[in-house]
Amino acid sequence: MIGNDLQLTAIPVGSLETNCYVLGLKGRDDAVVVDPGDEGEKILSALDGRKPAAVLLTHGHFDHTGALSFFAGVPIYIHELDSIMLGDSHYSFGRIAGDHARRPDATGFLQEGQILRLAGMDIHVLHTPGHTRGSVCFRVNDELLTGDTLFKGDYGRTDLPGGSPEQMRASLRRLLRLSGCHVLPGHGPDDWIK
Repeated sequence: MIGNDLQLTAIPVGSLETNCYVLGLKGRDDAVVVDPGDEGEKILSALDGRKPAAVLLTHGHFDHTGALSFFAGVPIYIHELDSIMLGDSHYSFGRIAGDHARRPDATGFLQEGQILRLAGMDIHVLHTPGHTRGSVCFRVNDELLTGDTLFKGDYGRTDLPGGSPEQMRASLRRLLRLSGCHVLPGHGPDDWIK
């Protein structure tokens, strides 16, 4: 469907170097932003004049949502189980970094198996709890945006409230069956599932 027309840009932002991603198709004037964690101006610049069609959040932690205010009026999607984090720095762990800013509310909730048609792309939603109760991954063809569920050679922490080692194991087993997928994590370098 998309083939080589997909353009994907990774933008490390903030003190935790969270990977924000901009996904779009060649020749289109819109794109999707995933996990705008900080440095909103830098993310807007990476859009290169394209209009953000939506903001997708892999989960609600502060370092993945810090630049949401730069996307006023743009649809924002998060899993309902993590939506409380947008309004409360206790749940988003923003308090540990002195970030108490309330985020804009979500305009839509993500669900397992949902396919979002945005900016000409079909974006498949996989609910992958373990890091948080509402963690999700997004798949566009063989590109897999994993947030803090799966990193290169590692996985997200499960010791924060809402985390679960058992759920993480189940989520990782599921993801590791997606052989050939290009892993685009929430932090650090990319990888491949072999």
